[in-house]
Amino acid sequence: MGTYEIPRNVKGESRILFIFTTKSLIYTVVGAGIGLLLRYTIFFMLDTIPGLIVVAVPALIGFIIGTLKMPELGKFEFAKKTGGENIDDIILRAIKFKTKGKKIYVYKEGKNNG
Repeated sequence: MGTYEIPRNVKGESRILFIFTTKSLIYTVVGAGIGLLLRYTIFFMLDTIPGLIVVAVPALIGFIIGTLKMPELGKFEFAKKTGGENIDDIILRAIKFKTKGKKIYVYKEGKNNG
């Protein structure tokens, strides 16, 4: 008799501590690193609780960038075009747009026009 694998739902198995995906954990750690850098260079005079806030805010921003998607809002043209995409992909595309002289190249798939 042969053995067969039974398919199962593996959607949440790549999560760390139930809320972090690998990408969101990396963004959170980078944000916390930036917060620690700020804490010990610029805000070194702050006590314990304000110092933790200086570290936690960039970490939270990193978590949000790594986890959430852009909402689909009908009122704003920007949100219509980017609705449903990851926020980090949108930020990366905006940085590339600014650095390449504000040019976008669009490639159509299908038949050539010539």
